[in-house]
Amino acid sequence: MTKEHDPGKLGDLIVNINDCREVELGTGTTIRLLRYSEETGDWVLWVHMEPGATFAPHWHLGHGQYFVTKGELIYDVGSAPAGTYGYEPIGSRHSEARCEEVTEYLFMGHGAVAFTEENGEIRFILNHEFLRDVVSGAARSNIANEGMEEAA
Repeated sequence: MTKEHDPGKLGDLIVNINDCREVELGTGTTIRLLRYSEETGDWVLWVHMEPGATFAPHWHLGHGQYFVTKGELIYDVGSAPAGTYGYEPIGSRHSEARCEEVTEYLFMGHGAVAFTEENGEIRFILNHEFLRDVVSGAARSNIANEGMEEAA
C-alpha cells in the first residue's frame, strides 16, 4: 500500500486497488473497499476469491452490478467467466455463489444485501456501513457458506 485510502471520501475519487487495505470478508474471500457513500448507500468492492470460496445464501435489497476480470463466478443463475458483466436486480435471491478457480471481479452495490440462514432468517446485513466497519477492523465477517456462526 503506497498511501492511506479513504473510501468514504466525498467528491471526485481516483484510487488504485494497491492503495486499499485488503481484508477478509469470508473464508477464501478478500475485498478491497474502493468507495462507499453515506448519502446513497452505494459501495464498490474489488473481490478476490480463492478456489472453493463461497457466498452464503443472500437476498439483494438493492441492485448490484459486477464485472469479472479473472476466473469464473458460478451461482444459481449461471456462470460468469472472465469478461462477463452481471446485473442483479432488487429482490434477487441466491442460494449460493462460488468459484472453482482464483476469481477476481469489481462489484458495485447499490444498497444492502441480506445474508440468510438456510431457513431464510436474516443472519446479517451487508451494506456500506458494515463494509466500512469491516475494513476499519470494528467488525468481523464471514459471508461463506461454512462458518456462518462465526460472523460478527
